[in-house]
Parts: sequence; C-alpha cells; structure tokens
Amino acid sequence: MADSTRDSDRIMAAARRSLVDQRKGGRRSIGQGSAQLRATHRKAKLTRMLMAVFAIVIAAMGVGLFVGALGFEGLFVTILAIIVAIFVLSKFPRLTAPTRDTLDRGNLQQNVARTELWLEAQRPMLPAPAIRIIDQIGLQLDGLSEQLQHVPANTPSAADIRRLVTEHLPQVVSSYSAIPQQLRSEEHGGATPHRQLEDGLTRISSEIDRVTRQLAEGALDDLAVRTRFLDYRYGDELTPPGEETDVADTGARGLLLTQPKAGGTDATQIDQRKPD
Repeated sequence: MADSTRDSDRIMAAARRSLVDQRKGGRRSIGQGSAQLRATHRKAKLTRMLMAVFAIVIAAMGVGLFVGALGFEGLFVTILAIIVAIFVLSKFPRLTAPTRDTLDRGNLQQNVARTELWLEAQRPMLPAPAIRIIDQIGLQLDGLSEQLQHVPANTPSAADIRRLVTEHLPQVVSSYSAIPQQLRSEEHGGATPHRQLEDGLTRISSEIDRVTRQLAEGALDDLAVRTRFLDYRYGDELTPPGEETDVADTGARGLLLTQPKAGGTDATQIDQRKPD
C-alpha cells in the first residue's frame, strides 16, 4: 500500500510538472543545444506560414485579375483559407524527440544537442532527484559543446566523447525507464532503481565535467601564460594603487632595478619623515 501511495505521488508530481511546462509553452529546454533546435523548428514553421499566406494572397489576386472580381464571397474564402493555413501549420509538423538510434548522427555538437532534446522527452518519467541531475547535465553539456569546437573529428577522443554522450548517458536513463513503475521502489542488488539511476547519472555528470576540464586545459594554460606575460610586460601598470614599486622603464617593463640615490641611500628605502 505504501509503495502504491508513493507511486501515485510521483505520478501526480510528474503530471503537475508537465502541466506547468505546457502552460509555459511546452517542455523547458535543459540546454542551449536543444533550445537552438526548438528555435530553428519554430522559425521553420513561421516561414512556412508566411509562404502559405503569400501563396493564398497571390492566388486570390490572380483569380481577381484573370477570372473575375472576387466579391464578398471570394474575400471571405481567402480570409478563411489564410486562417486555416496558419492554424494547421502552427500545429504541424510537431518537433519530435530523436530516438536513441539517431543520437550519434552528425558532428559532436549536433550529438550533444540531440541528446539534450532526447533527455527533455524523458524528464516526465523520471523522479524529482534524477530530474535535478538531468538539468545539471544539460548545463554541463552546454559547456562541453563549446569545447568540442576544438576537437578534431574521427579521433579517439572524439569517439570516446560521442560514446559518453550518445550511448552511456542514454543507456542509464533507458535502463530505468524499462523497469515497471511498481518495481522502481523495490530494492534490488542493494539499492532501489531510483537510487541506481541517481548514482548512474551522478557518475555521468562527473565524467562530463572531467572531460570538459580536460579539453579546456589548453585554453586555461594559454590564459595563464598570457597573464604572466602581461604581468612581466606591464607589471607596473597593473599594480594596484598604494602598492607602487620603483620600476625603471628600460624597454622591458617589470624589471626592478635598484638605483643609488644621493647620500648613499638605497632606492628601496622610504623616507617616512613627516614635514615640519
């Protein structure tokens, strides 16, 4: 009875999340890649609607010029045709989530975007803790996608990343979805399927983060080298106010030279005598 109650609560929670998403205009994108796919789909639908309206207007003008005046009935039919075309083309074709078999099509960045879209379609079937991890993975996939611009195609690294994104990650979610609803709360192998799903997604999240950091090491090293060069070349100009040092400009800034002053005092000595 308790398990049935928990299952009912999860179903109702999923239904509420779905209702909220629909009120907001559909499923919420978990990443920039899937959001871009949705935006592209909406632009294509808008283009088709404009083309349909343009074609209907041109056809009506042609009938009026070469056949005869449209009259009130012809104008009514034209407006009705425009309304029907806009309504139909605004509903169809719908954006369908890719299947697991098609996630690895295209380049690496397309793989990431398609996987994000596939994960969005799986969110309503997952428990709340797993959804939070999925949302985090969506953000991590965005960061990974930016680094993939510098990964050559057809290399072992690219193949490993593709398997991680399009095979290992979806397999964790699909394995959970294949378990009947009433069995997902039962312990098996020392943990419930809910817990196993969370652990699996957490490991995938950690691996995506590790790969992203590894790919970004080159950019991080380059930034560190450039920062050291700037500190060497313009060190005196970058010194915060109140911490100025006696720097001699010899063509290569940042080289500290000690110059003797009159009276044999050292250049680093600071005259702290107060004025009379």
